[in-house]
Amino acid sequence: MVADDHPLFRHALVMAVESVAPHARIIEAATLDRAVQAAGATSDLLLILLDLKMPGSAGFSGVALLHAERPSVPILVISSAEAQVASPEARRYGAVGFIGKDQPLSVMEEAIAAALDGNSPAPLSAVETDDMADKVAALTPTQLRVLLGVLDGRLNKQIAFDLGVAESTIKSHMTTILAKLGVQNRTQAALAARALGLGADR
Repeated sequence: MVADDHPLFRHALVMAVESVAPHARIIEAATLDRAVQAAGATSDLLLILLDLKMPGSAGFSGVALLHAERPSVPILVISSAEAQVASPEARRYGAVGFIGKDQPLSVMEEAIAAALDGNSPAPLSAVETDDMADKVAALTPTQLRVLLGVLDGRLNKQIAFDLGVAESTIKSHMTTILAKLGVQNRTQAALAARALGLGADR
């Protein structure tokens, strides 16, 4: 799957995939919601190419949501963000690699081929790992959506309306989220997630 909201760059990524895997079936997504929906509906998905800044995404929420939806499918982040900062952050949330959009097509093709072959970078070092990031990455897709709603300052009933569920369901999710993150209230949960970049550009 190629998930990028810019048609021209998405087309370039499709061509890169076709060069590496000419017989692959390629799904395109221009929004995060579409990418998550497609990921959940495609049982034979082998690789996700993801732009960080897409409609519906904030910070590294796209990586976290897609990794929660399909934890066994490698995610290769391709972004204009500064690699030195964004690469380890993306990997904390489940990405197997990071490529800057300024890299030549040949570099992208090599990274795509490596990801399809199951060759990911070495694990993050102890210095790069982050306990709270691990906790956020362990949330389910629905729990992440609830947490993102909290980051937007929405009330439980508003989040419930957004997700099409009962308010009591959101309260139950919040209880689980607080326990998983090891925090006491919504404010602490929002601060923890925002500090990790999930609230950036929202």
